[in-house]
Amino acid sequence: MSESRTPPMDSSQSVSLELLPFNNTALRRLPVEDTGEPGSRTVRAACFSRIRTLQPLVRPRFVALSQSALALLGLGEQQVLSDPLAPEYLSGSRLLPGSEPAAHCYCGHQFGLFAGQLGDGAVMYLGEVESGTQRRWEIQVKGAGVTPYSREGDGRKVLRSSIREFLCSEAMASLGIPSTRAASLVTSDLYVNRDPLKSGQQVPERCSVVMRLAPSFIRFGSFEIFLGQDEFSGLKGPSAGQDDIRSQLLDYVIETFYPRIQQAHSNRKARNTAFYREVMIRTAELVAKWQCVGFCHGVLNTDNMSILGLTLDYGPYGFMDRFDPDFICNASDKRGRYSYQAQPSVCRWNLARLAEALGSELDGSEAGAILDDFMLTYEAFYLSIMRKKLGLLRKEDTEDSELISDLLRVMHNTGADFTNTFRLLSYVPWPEKSDNERATVGPVVDLILQQCASVEDLKVANKPTMEDNELVTILSMAQNNPAMFSMVADRPGVAQQLERLSEIKDLLEADQDKIKEKQRNDWIRWISRYRRRLAEECAGTSDLSLIKKERLNAMNNTNPRVVLRNYIAQNAIQAAEKGDFSEVKNVLKVLEKPFSDAFGPEHLAGPSACEQKEQKATDFIFDYARKPPAWAKQICIT
Repeated sequence: MSESRTPPMDSSQSVSLELLPFNNTALRRLPVEDTGEPGSRTVRAACFSRIRTLQPLVRPRFVALSQSALALLGLGEQQVLSDPLAPEYLSGSRLLPGSEPAAHCYCGHQFGLFAGQLGDGAVMYLGEVESGTQRRWEIQVKGAGVTPYSREGDGRKVLRSSIREFLCSEAMASLGIPSTRAASLVTSDLYVNRDPLKSGQQVPERCSVVMRLAPSFIRFGSFEIFLGQDEFSGLKGPSAGQDDIRSQLLDYVIETFYPRIQQAHSNRKARNTAFYREVMIRTAELVAKWQCVGFCHGVLNTDNMSILGLTLDYGPYGFMDRFDPDFICNASDKRGRYSYQAQPSVCRWNLARLAEALGSELDGSEAGAILDDFMLTYEAFYLSIMRKKLGLLRKEDTEDSELISDLLRVMHNTGADFTNTFRLLSYVPWPEKSDNERATVGPVVDLILQQCASVEDLKVANKPTMEDNELVTILSMAQNNPAMFSMVADRPGVAQQLERLSEIKDLLEADQDKIKEKQRNDWIRWISRYRRRLAEECAGTSDLSLIKKERLNAMNNTNPRVVLRNYIAQNAIQAAEKGDFSEVKNVLKVLEKPFSDAFGPEHLAGPSACEQKEQKATDFIFDYARKPPAWAKQICIT
């Protein structure tokens, strides 16, 4: 998961915005609605709708640019900054030569229910830019105004949500996680009213636009426009039953983005099956990478699932601070459908909906067999990455899964910070025969315990989330009707609440010093087991220094030092809303090198991952990587 960034572009090699080489294949290969009708509407028999009228921002200006994302288009940062028309071009306020504004039609299952036509309600397709002989990048501007799919919305995005999308798109790319990219962020003096706290009180916020890139933004929901009437919601896709257009869309996707599959199969069904398997594999790998950095998407609806296996649409996402398998980043997700631990199974569920949408293009039994392989495929990717996070490179032990599960259990029970704890594990000393175990691991255990939650925080974290009256009913049932209680208690949601109740009971009754002592012993016990597993890496080789170097290199290039925590984004948002964009740029700079110890607000130096000498626990330095401040608990993202 090491970072791979595009090198800075020589300004002499870059092209100007007015000369971007557009080749808008999607609009040529797929049916496009071109009625020119104003307002939202149902769009039938089309994959795109042309947008004939631009909706310019008032005094657009740059908040930040991503040099590496611009380079994908052959653009140089300084060249863009020196172009007085660039903020207009990159916000959809002025037509780029060669671009053809349009909006994409798609449907989606939202929170498990088919929602009918959705589409790009605040996004405008500009076109596709050819970059070299192998790549074509679709350009979109998000927040550029109303489209036929805006429904009751105004098609605008505000500064805070735009900053979050811009920063996270680039953060994920730097983490080595497949993602759409964000090349620029523009704000303006045009305002819309929003209710950021969902308190019923609207405030004026600046309209802002992110220009984002991907080979394609086609998603699972793009194929759901052909679905017939749903038995639960009663809704249907706007192009229901038009199998010819579905075939056209499928051919376009496979021929353009999966050319090896196209070339390898002359039989259509075999080709489509291979395509579906590849989408399954990419999705499994993607969610495994999310889980291994503690990333929670927040709105894993089918309309937010990329057909290319990219992280798509950054809304109420969140990186975990304290490890909690039930972590929910979206305050609107009251039932935890899209919680951290639910993400793999939700992705499988969405793949099943994709198979349904493809219908007769797939053989049902073969699609079912592919779905059955999903969890095994995901677990293989997950275990492979987790081994790297622990520096276990030379041997695959059958007990590694249990070692990882035990680590996560200790992290959960002690409220350990997910990112910092994994980063600190590279400071666990290599096992030596003469070690005094407790004394040897003591310094790193002390540092890990500093990254754990206080007893008071653990009490709050384990408080049942079920309504009080529901909880009282269940507890009363346990006393008065044990048979009924045993049936109810097996339900996942109820079992989770009872487990929380048990945890908080133990925390309330136990002596705080004893809790802390138990936490310390739990960590010493796990680290001792981990060191015994490290010793097994030496089997068959005498070059211990090489093994140590490989271990540190792997761990420090797989465990990020910094991720986009909510409080970091919030600091940048608050400064930007006051007109200071410097923190957005500072955060972007740090996120572009997430595995570096030498990048922080004070340019603090840390040990090199490639040093042959072993790192010491006292070398570890926190800056943007520190645990979130107390006020961060009040941040509410919906």
